[in-house]
Amino acid sequence: MKYRLIIDKDAEEEIIAVVHAPSSLTEEIENLVCSFSGADSIMGYRDDEMRKLEFQEIECITILDRKVIAIDTQGTRYRIQERLRDLEAVLPSYFIRINKSTLANEHRIQRFDAVFSGGVDAVFRCGYREYVSRRCFAELRRRYEGK
Repeated sequence: MKYRLIIDKDAEEEIIAVVHAPSSLTEEIENLVCSFSGADSIMGYRDDEMRKLEFQEIECITILDRKVIAIDTQGTRYRIQERLRDLEAVLPSYFIRINKSTLANEHRIQRFDAVFSGGVDAVFRCGYREYVSRRCFAELRRRYEGK
């Protein structure tokens, strides 16, 4: 397999992949290319602070007290001005919906814990916990079993 990257600021961006047959790799490349919006961060606001949050340092984005909140790797909460559904279109494919009001960075989920009510919580590396809806958990299961 050959790989070639040409960086030319004047040329139109284009990605061409020549393969013998579709595979999980080609599917992953296609998903990555289609989900990439050119952005790799969003602005977060906390008290008087405004901070650029890189996607890979965000544990999850959730709705708390009717506000969209991003939780970073330290557990710090930042208010986000965009709506959750708008963010879903911009975020990379490793952000997955775990319930109606939360998008999680699947690389930052440490484990899933069963709770007494019969549900499941996602536990993030920073210690934050968020419940996983049954519908989303079924999708997560299919996603992980397919890998």
